[in-house]
Amino acid sequence: MSTTPQIRPMRPEDLTSVMEIERVAYSTPWPESSFRGLLTRTDTYLIVAEIEEPKGGGPQIVGYAASWAVLGQGELGNIAVKPQWQHKGVGRRLLESVVEAMREIRVTELFLEVRVTNLIAQRLYQSFGFRPIGIRHAYYSKPTEDAIVMRLDLD
Repeated sequence: MSTTPQIRPMRPEDLTSVMEIERVAYSTPWPESSFRGLLTRTDTYLIVAEIEEPKGGGPQIVGYAASWAVLGQGELGNIAVKPQWQHKGVGRRLLESVVEAMREIRVTELFLEVRVTNLIAQRLYQSFGFRPIGIRHAYYSKPTEDAIVMRLDLD
């Protein structure tokens, strides 16, 4: 089985798989209607990571990312990977794709929020050059937790 994910645009028919990942990854998952709404916008970059199943099983969505850009500023809203595919480069490939897409549309800075306790994600973001610029107090719920706001300069 190839462990190199193929990155492609998210489609409405992907939402069942995306929602399964979303519900496992987040204690307060986005509703499906949020994804459906984002899919109709022109300022969004929604992607999935697919892995080809062995023995003709077909492609399997193992991760996704949701981002958008307005007036030169981008936001990585969500990025998630199925637990069994974490630490295998899927998140890195998704983030690479988001950063590349934002550069292509001339976004000058990309922002995100990450839980203060999510050290693995923070290390991934820092490896791309994201730097902490602030704290959003009690940003997350279940459990209540602060978020670190991070920024990546793209110009």
